[in-house]
Amino acid sequence: MPRHLHGIFVPNLVPLSPSGQINEPELRRYLDWLIDRGVHGIYCNGSVGEFIRFSLDERRQIARIVCHHCQGRVPVLAGATEANTREVIESCHLYRDYGARAVALLPPLYYRLSQEGMYAYFAEIAEHSPLDVTLYNIPLFATPLDVHMIGRLAREFPRVIGLKDSSGDVSYLSRLISTIRPVRPDFSILSGWEAALVPQLILGADGGTHATAGVLPELTRRMYDCTIDGIKGNAEKLAEAVKLQIRLIEFFDAMVFGVDFPEGVRIAAELRGFYFGSSRQPLSEKQRTDRSKLQNLLQCIMSEFGIGVNQPPEGCAIRPPKGPLHLEHDNRVQRVTDAILETLKQRGIL
Repeated sequence: MPRHLHGIFVPNLVPLSPSGQINEPELRRYLDWLIDRGVHGIYCNGSVGEFIRFSLDERRQIARIVCHHCQGRVPVLAGATEANTREVIESCHLYRDYGARAVALLPPLYYRLSQEGMYAYFAEIAEHSPLDVTLYNIPLFATPLDVHMIGRLAREFPRVIGLKDSSGDVSYLSRLISTIRPVRPDFSILSGWEAALVPQLILGADGGTHATAGVLPELTRRMYDCTIDGIKGNAEKLAEAVKLQIRLIEFFDAMVFGVDFPEGVRIAAELRGFYFGSSRQPLSEKQRTDRSKLQNLLQCIMSEFGIGVNQPPEGCAIRPPKGPLHLEHDNRVQRVTDAILETLKQRGIL
């Protein structure tokens, strides 16, 4: 497989049986469905996959199932974050044997290390890992990664080949690209915040690793393809990408912020015909009620996308007509489109 990572990667959910065990047949069925709908890669043991709620042995089991089932059809990024570098490096060796393309690493959990401390942590792994390493910046849950610290790792360790950035901060990504690309043009940068995918691709990101792709893989792939075509000079495709970006923001906000993350992703994915079971995180009675309300809202939003999801039996509240992605005129969309087109002109692309 190519060294450079690009395209849409899915941080996959992990289906659980009624007894709370990993439901391997359903996980395999889900992976086939994602690949059939055009995703470029799978990212197991991520935040959406609730890696922190599984044991070390279970995380390794999930990586084995995913790698073996994908069988080289798409690359697999295997989350290998553990409590200490010894266990991380052991997982790196296992995941290489399973067939993973690279590992993905958060900063150490619980202790909030300095940037120098995080450099030492990642450097130790990069020196001893038989697999390429990607870093994961997610300030919502872990210590933020400083741009200069990432640049230092990229310069000193060829094994460090990329980063997933879930900050949603376009200026951070811009600084990252300007710092690293001159010395490591092969360094992959993946957006982890789908609400900003289009502008981040235009700035130079190589793709995205998104919860939404695990629910709406065909639409996320379409948004990526249209943006890439737009960057190459097709203004009509770029306009379509921006409109689709705006349409998906409502869905993203409801799914991610409607209930405790990642329960909304589980609800939405089940509307596509899968059984994911109950999370290992217990729910209160109020949360169960909120979950039911969110399920109806997500079902109503998804019914507008023309992907085979119908409205709930009780119907939906009256919403502005949007249709199955006809993507009609919207002043907000036009303003964003014009701004992006102007950016491309300034870069000499259009």
